[in-house]
Amino acid sequence: MDTTLLAVGKLRPAYRALCDEYLARLRRYGPIVEREVREASRSATPALQRGEEARRLVQAVPGRARLVALDRTGTAWTSEELARRLERWRDEALDICLVIGGDWGLDPGLLAGARFRWSLGPLTLPHQLARVVALEQWYRAWTIIRGEPYHRGA
Repeated sequence: MDTTLLAVGKLRPAYRALCDEYLARLRRYGPIVEREVREASRSATPALQRGEEARRLVQAVPGRARLVALDRTGTAWTSEELARRLERWRDEALDICLVIGGDWGLDPGLLAGARFRWSLGPLTLPHQLARVVALEQWYRAWTIIRGEPYHRGA
């Protein structure tokens, strides 16, 4: 199982350091690649900007990967539910591509084409912080699967 984290824009240094930490930890469990696409130019409307970014994102998705779009309107999973999903995807040898939009979120067309929509909760998060949270939860899910002490439960 290969994992790709595909996101719009470059991270500020503090977020970059956190993402790099989780990416390094995650590489113990299997291949993970982070790809960034350029933010759209300031378009006349948010919809046009999302559309431009969606085209760039779709071009960067690895061929066989199942899309998991991070979106506030998606389904919120507990850490344990995410671990069960990850374990199932691993057992089915599915490649996964986590997709995070830019300032205006993800284009409706891209969302419609995603196999899953994962919500980090009802709060609106800056997309840079959402990337950190997604990687932390991906790492936490692996530690749950492996029975490692990182996850202590609620």
